[in-house]
Amino acid sequence: MIRLAILLILVAVCWQGYTKYQSAHAQGDVQTGGSTGASIDGPEPAASPTFKCDGRTHCSQMTSCAEATFFLKSCPGVKMDGNNDGVPCEQQWCN
Repeated sequence: MIRLAILLILVAVCWQGYTKYQSAHAQGDVQTGGSTGASIDGPEPAASPTFKCDGRTHCSQMTSCAEATFFLKSCPGVKMDGNNDGVPCEQQWCN
């Protein structure tokens, strides 16, 4: 009887994890349009990189000029434009 209860709990936990995985995977398809190939009208345009403010504030934490520019324009408290000319990370990325 105890083994059956443990088995049922294990199955329930696995099912819950599976449904969460499926839900997250389906949301990813919706965000990308769910298409994997070219459309009838021609190839899809390249997706622009998406960044989000996540607490990084310094050039050493960036991976590109586009990312640094997004952070400078969109995120509070960044320290990437020492001369205040609007161009971030001039020595590392945006030179």
